[in-house]
Amino acid sequence: MKFTSIAAAALAATMLSGSAFAQDPTFFRIGTGGAGGTYFPIGGTIANGISAPPGSRPCDQGGQCGVPGLIAIAQSTTASVFNNAAVQNGELEAGLAAADVTRSMYLGEGKFEGKAHPKLRIVANLYPEDLHLVLPKGKTISDLGDLEDKRVGIAQAGSGTQVAVLQMLEKWGVTRDNMDEAELNNSQSAERLADGQLDAYFYAAGWPVAAMVQLASTKGMNLHSFSDEDLKKINEAVPAYIPSTIPGGVYEGVDQDIRTPAVSALLVVSSDLSEDLVYGITKAMWNGNTRKLLDNGHAKGKQITVETALDGVGALGVPLHPGAERFYREEGLLK
Repeated sequence: MKFTSIAAAALAATMLSGSAFAQDPTFFRIGTGGAGGTYFPIGGTIANGISAPPGSRPCDQGGQCGVPGLIAIAQSTTASVFNNAAVQNGELEAGLAAADVTRSMYLGEGKFEGKAHPKLRIVANLYPEDLHLVLPKGKTISDLGDLEDKRVGIAQAGSGTQVAVLQMLEKWGVTRDNMDEAELNNSQSAERLADGQLDAYFYAAGWPVAAMVQLASTKGMNLHSFSDEDLKKINEAVPAYIPSTIPGGVYEGVDQDIRTPAVSALLVVSSDLSEDLVYGITKAMWNGNTRKLLDNGHAKGKQITVETALDGVGALGVPLHPGAERFYREEGLLK
């Protein structure tokens, strides 16, 4: 997999929690997603927030406020499944991933039966990823059963979206055998929908999604709004997906609120990382400097807060990294 770096910064070697990091910088790779999605810009913001270039001014003098000795690099990947596997295998130190996929991969259940990923550890719950079921402008469906025999983008292989969507569609009797599925990233799906080569496509991400903003403002699009009954059915199929709302006006031409399922996006790291390092990263994520970066970056950044960092984590069945756990205990957020 060829990666694209969108954020890298070296830090001056200083003291952290009473212990000094090595003078040589340490690289910290964060797997994100495709350039047209939300993981990509959010991962870049986090990488920037936890970094501080060598020789730069101290944090209290207007410099960066990251972890000493670290070069954080956000890398474009195929998202959740790839990121978790790469963290497990030591190809990435961290990754953004959907909660449902992270649970399944950690435990080795469902699609990952017999393939547990025991090194996965959570640093924080980030924000809700809303499932977008995108349709051509003026088109509607009654429910997911209408996608039988249609040309449907089911997201990339290696993405959490694809894993969850196939589970959802099966509840309506729709499978790879009776639809013309396309494994595409978000930007590719938007292009094919605009060109009339797809009847619908799925993508789970924090709104607004860049490729959809462009699609809505050019060719136009519609989003499917799920009924309460269908949302309950989806929750039974994929418990990590809970009812959510994409507000009207987020996308041009989609003026009504869209009811849709959503799953939490997580920041995941390897258990091989030291407690001190992950403590420092967690602390840097929630300092005032990173808060400004999140508030002024992608719209979803405002929803990434220390107050919601542990939402749903305790019930997920995937452990916090000890370094993150130490930070939250010190802040009184974890008893």
